Amino acid sequence: MASDDAVLLNITDGVATITLNRPDRMNALDQAMVSGLSAAMDKIEANIADIGAVIIEGSGGTFMAGGDVKFFHQVCKGPVEDARSLIEALIDRVHDIVLRINALPRPVIAKLEGAVAGFGVSLMNACDLAIAAEETVFTLAYIHIGTSPDGGATHSLTRLVGMKKAKEIALLGDRFGADEAHDCGLINKVVPADLLPSVTAKYATRLATGPRDAIARTKALLNAAPNADLQTQLKAEAKSFGDCATSADFREGVTAFVEKRTARFGKS
Repeated sequence: MASDDAVLLNITDGVATITLNRPDRMNALDQAMVSGLSAAMDKIEANIADIGAVIIEGSGGTFMAGGDVKFFHQVCKGPVEDARSLIEALIDRVHDIVLRINALPRPVIAKLEGAVAGFGVSLMNACDLAIAAEETVFTLAYIHIGTSPDGGATHSLTRLVGMKKAKEIALLGDRFGADEAHDCGLINKVVPADLLPSVTAKYATRLATGPRDAIARTKALLNAAPNADLQTQLKAEAKSFGDCATSADFREGVTAFVEKRTARFGKS
């Protein structure tokens, strides 16, 4: 893709990297970026056999500053119903991307630095793992422009940090740092800024070279768990384990364990 595209996609050694590429606007979400994210997901899904992990990052030293407020300002100059229709149509496309990330049978890592604001928080929460540079700043921010959250933030926050903390983050819209984000369960790891690329790459490579079918099934089980009763989840686990037990990766895994060596998993 050309460097002036709103979203870049690179697939190398089993890792797909999606780069949000509006650095002059702190990677704020607009229609071009939504289209770019959708196109990137199309390519990842079409080439899923060659991909073991996905990284989502921002260009220009920041992840995402939320929705493009200048775009909203222009929309609001028109008739109210036209503005509503345009914004709701855009959000529907955004929500489709969140659902596709959630359903993707590969782990998705958010590589965080600079600002993670508004939909940036929602996008981060849609990912399976999140690694942040020490100086990263987070804010849900929607309340400051007089709107409620989108992108699944009200769904993910209550599950990740609990109801009281979710209400604090959403209702006050305060900024907070990476250590607080880690302590409350929003992110997995905080690292020095200069180590962010290598640590993220290490995680992605580890996942990409793992047992892909087992990882996909584990992600699906974990995603389903909050809305399932114990009996339903136990049945799903039993079926998933049985399916995994028929795979070449399972045979390799147990053989490597017995032989006291590192497993060499194939692509599935």
